[in-house]
Amino acid sequence: MTLIDTRTPDPKRFISGATGDWEIIVGMEIHAQVTSEAKLFSGASTAFGAEPNANVSLVDAAMPGMLPVINEECVRQAVRTGLGLKAKINHRSVFDRKNYFYPDLPQGYQISQFKQPIVGEGEVIVSVGPAKDGSFEEIVVGIERLHLEQDAGKSLHDQHPTMSYVDLNRSGVALMEIVSKPDIRSADEAKAFLTKLRTILRYLGTCDGNMDEGSMRADVNVSVRRPGGDFGTRCEIKNVNSIRFVGQSIESEARRQIAILEDGGTIDQETRLFDPVKGETRSMRSKEEAHDYRYFPDPDLVPLEFDQAYVDALASGLTELPDEKKARFIETFGLSEYDASVLIAEKATADYFEKVAEGRDGKTAANWVINDLLGALNKAGQDIESTTVSPEQLGAVIDLIKDGTISGKIAKDLFEIVLAEGGDPRRIVDERGMKQVTDTGAIEKAVDDVIAANPDKVEQAKAKPTLAGWFVGQVMKATGGKANPQAVNDLVKAKLGIDG
Repeated sequence: MTLIDTRTPDPKRFISGATGDWEIIVGMEIHAQVTSEAKLFSGASTAFGAEPNANVSLVDAAMPGMLPVINEECVRQAVRTGLGLKAKINHRSVFDRKNYFYPDLPQGYQISQFKQPIVGEGEVIVSVGPAKDGSFEEIVVGIERLHLEQDAGKSLHDQHPTMSYVDLNRSGVALMEIVSKPDIRSADEAKAFLTKLRTILRYLGTCDGNMDEGSMRADVNVSVRRPGGDFGTRCEIKNVNSIRFVGQSIESEARRQIAILEDGGTIDQETRLFDPVKGETRSMRSKEEAHDYRYFPDPDLVPLEFDQAYVDALASGLTELPDEKKARFIETFGLSEYDASVLIAEKATADYFEKVAEGRDGKTAANWVINDLLGALNKAGQDIESTTVSPEQLGAVIDLIKDGTISGKIAKDLFEIVLAEGGDPRRIVDERGMKQVTDTGAIEKAVDDVIAANPDKVEQAKAKPTLAGWFVGQVMKATGGKANPQAVNDLVKAKLGIDG
């Protein structure tokens, strides 16, 4: 593959070495497990967490005479993903044998795709940020290809003092290998790209993106060069299993390469592993080239062919994707780019927000979902799908503020009760006497009491009108937060003789 530089060097992405600035070049190969109940070429289950070697068919174990039969759902999922990446869908693709020998690869080869993949070039629009002013910078990361392949099993080296065990549950599981172009120029961009890609796959339902379960893994290719110079020699960091580790591995590997080059050394092309404990990469093996795998078309599988009508039918059933949803949220609900980005990061969060926002002010709904609900869930280590607060309950809290039944402060207390105990917010307000005090006579008495108790503050407020806020706070405190804040504010200013 010929590498093409598509981006102009950006000084704010440079990193400083002892002898000047350097530019990081990153390309990524993402292995995403296809959401399917069966494996790519057999009917064995793909369920996570099964007992070792429980999900293994005769095909997966490479028993003599067993022939692969392609799972059409995996084909559909690959095409859906290609459409989501705005990529070229190839109506004809070929499965090849990629030959290498490991104990957890029973066949002695992996069925993959090489020169003729199912999906060709596409792109992902990535928002990097936010900056201090809340803005985002958009970059385009090109997709070189997406191909289908089967996963290998797993070798276990810590179960016995002298032997290694092999678990073949993953053997034959369908993977989409998504290969980016070398368009990424920093660790932050790489993390943003992987995050966006995972979001797209989850929206499409083609991969669950659970990196902690191994259903999404990243091989990260890193090189450095002088700004605008020729591409340097790259090293591949294998099987990075978290977005945070992707960023750390890039920073560490770039620094390692810069130190070698500045000392007059050269970079050896190799495969490396990232050690998150030490925060550094270490050599694993010299990097293989395509010819080392001795690719050839798999004689047991005919070329995979389908027509445009097949693609069109799948396209017609696609969900609204993150970029389109973000643009609609900004346009329809008047949200900031930051708020819209937070809400569309997970489809479940976006769906929840839309239910809350229906018939209500979008910005208010966004504030409650992002700051209060997501804030509470993050603190508890939960996600939106496990929340006990329904969109209808949160919407009712917002409605109670709007119709003047409760103040904003009471609403915070009400939300905490609903979060902890559940229940109908309106009934809770009635039963617990949480209604806002709107009786101007009662409010006026509370204002008079506070003013009478603080004559020194009264004189100060007349000289410095902003101190009126102190009186408002004292009245709200005296009324248990139940007084109407606007009424309190108006009365305080009137009593103190403050205009505005």
